[in-house]
Amino acid sequence: MMFLNMGSFISLIVLVFLFTVLLRLFRILREYERGVIFTLGRYGGTKGPGLIIVIPFLQQLVRVDTRVVTMDVQPQDVISRDNVSVRVNAVVYFRVVDPAKAIIQVEQYYEATSQLAQTTLRAVLGKHELDEMLTEREKLNTDVQTILDAQTDGWGIKVTNVEIKHIDLNETMIRAMARQAEAERERRAKVIHAEGELQASRALAQAATILASEPSAMQLRYLDTLTQVAGDKSSTLVFPIPIDLLAGFMPQHGAAPRPGAGPVSRPRANLQPAPDGSDEPAPDHPE
Repeated sequence: MMFLNMGSFISLIVLVFLFTVLLRLFRILREYERGVIFTLGRYGGTKGPGLIIVIPFLQQLVRVDTRVVTMDVQPQDVISRDNVSVRVNAVVYFRVVDPAKAIIQVEQYYEATSQLAQTTLRAVLGKHELDEMLTEREKLNTDVQTILDAQTDGWGIKVTNVEIKHIDLNETMIRAMARQAEAERERRAKVIHAEGELQASRALAQAATILASEPSAMQLRYLDTLTQVAGDKSSTLVFPIPIDLLAGFMPQHGAAPRPGAGPVSRPRANLQPAPDGSDEPAPDHPE
């Protein structure tokens, strides 16, 4: 009876062992997963996705995710080429294109890519001035991506994109940039105002030339100005009278007097002292 119980126990152990072996024999990999197979420690190929067979105790399976990984690069202290200290953080997008290299060539491909991204970001941004960092981000992103992609190619990793998220400046530099921007705005305002004055002066010069060619045009312009001023609600209206408007009412030099004009002065007589010393005017012609 004891031998029967022992045989049943051994049979139960064998069944459990076989069931466990069967469970470990079949593996299911998702569409975005790949399995790197090692047979007795040696690389045996890459399998998946779907149902695959892994021999227990002889083979080992390492799963690799081939989806795009979003990695946030920690903020880095960077000194620009013009000796400005800034703090920069970025984000890197990459994916595993060769699972075998990602497992065999590097111990932890995620950590290795993160450290490489930090050093590359400092090295690239340190070669540029602050203005270039703020205005040429697309070029800097492309430079960092190119360097990362070239260095991680041996790890079976493809860097698809790099984006510089934010550039932190200290308060002193922010105030200096604000003053620079204000001065630039004032300069543009002065230039625009000067260009407007130049265009207005040219237009006024052309208008003056046209008005000078037609004397009546100036009078019409003056009357139009009076019409505009008369619309004011003020009780007192003061306006100048151009001399040109009175030229038609003034006599011309050397012209005959008009009828009804005042007395015409005659030339004074030729006064000569009298022979007897009196102030009587002596006749020009003796009788």
